[in-house]
Amino acid sequence: MGLPKDFSFDELSKLLIGFGYEKSNKGKTSGSRVRFINKELKLVVDLHKPHTSGSPIKETALKEIYNNLVINGLIKEEEKEDKL
Repeated sequence: MGLPKDFSFDELSKLLIGFGYEKSNKGKTSGSRVRFINKELKLVVDLHKPHTSGSPIKETALKEIYNNLVINGLIKEEEKEDKL
C-alpha cells in the first residue's frame, strides 16, 4: 500500500495536529511556507501550502513527512508482505 495521491494540506494539517504538532506560519513574510512544531518531541516539519485550496500535497513532501513520523516513532512503518 502506497501513500495517497490526493492528500490535501488540510488533511495533513489535521494529521500532524493529531500527533501533537502545532501549526505556525513563519511570520508576516512567510507566504505559503508553514511550519508544524512538536514542542514535546522537539520536532519541526516545514511545508509549502498549495496555492489552490484542496490541491494535493506533493508526493515528495508526503514521503518526507511519512519518513519523519516513522523515524521519530510516531507511526510504525508498514511491513511489506512477501508475495509467493
